[in-house]
Amino acid sequence: MIERIINTAQDETPEEQQLENTLRPKDFAGYIGQTRLKTNLKLAIDAAKKRGEPIDHVLLYGPPGLGKTTMATVIANEMGANIRITSGPAIERAGDLASLLTNLTDGDILFIDEIHRINRNIEEVLYSAMEDFKLDIMLGKGPSARSLRLDLPKFTLIGATTRTGNLAAPLRDRFGMMHRLEFYSHSEMSNIIQRSAIILQIAITDDAAQNLAQRARLTPRIANRLLKRVRDFAQVHGNGAIDKTVAEQALNLLEIDHLGLDPADRHLLNVILDNFSGGPVGVETLAAVTGDERATIEDFYEPYLMQIGLLERTPRGRKATAKAYSHLGKPQFS
Repeated sequence: MIERIINTAQDETPEEQQLENTLRPKDFAGYIGQTRLKTNLKLAIDAAKKRGEPIDHVLLYGPPGLGKTTMATVIANEMGANIRITSGPAIERAGDLASLLTNLTDGDILFIDEIHRINRNIEEVLYSAMEDFKLDIMLGKGPSARSLRLDLPKFTLIGATTRTGNLAAPLRDRFGMMHRLEFYSHSEMSNIIQRSAIILQIAITDDAAQNLAQRARLTPRIANRLLKRVRDFAQVHGNGAIDKTVAEQALNLLEIDHLGLDPADRHLLNVILDNFSGGPVGVETLAAVTGDERATIEDFYEPYLMQIGLLERTPRGRKATAKAYSHLGKPQFS
């Protein structure tokens, strides 16, 4: 994984993970943004509570860092349910999944992050578990093998993925609700930063919060990470308080420009502009030239660059826009 301050991956130390958990909102009231999603989920939760049933299975998808795991814990808290958290790569055998399912109780929530990375053979165990709350287990091998069907508690599966297209259609169809998490607005990002600053007991001005919000790539995880790095700078080079000047100095030191691009983003755009005359260029070629994996480009570069209009996906490949030429100060040739 590329090491970038604005990386949206969750490769954090235990201390950073614990700090991240303290910043997570616990209910809809504290969850800033995603208004449409919150409205739909609140309706479903209220209806499920009135019926005395668990909420239907939920699939949350969208770019990394937008709050899918946080939303899963919020749903559990709003339902008053226990939540078990795991990830697709952590489930290596069907027995691992069976152990998780049989240890649930009625109303529990099982959250599987990166659900698209579950092995297809293991995935099939989920079909009957989600639809009929039954678990089919094969005992023995060869001619003496027999199937055993166990009853499971009425649970809710919440899956999170950055790649819905990689989910098998039979699994995707078993989710009663599918919701996409959208990028946040700058005003929402500023509110998130100010909320995090209060929790972390950091003094920050409105101007500084807005400055951070503009460079946080519309992603809460990046906003919180930038806030912590700017806090470090303010404590070493100032009195610990963050104003607009301190924020500017810290972000310039991190080489993050006013659109939130770091050197890796600018390198990718420069490769497209300089080596391929602005494109179009295939993603495999880009991966070979930049030294990044295709998945890294598709998951960590493109979503934001496309969101702010610096990059286009065309049938022939990736293409830089006129805005990319302007942002990097390069003349556009016709």
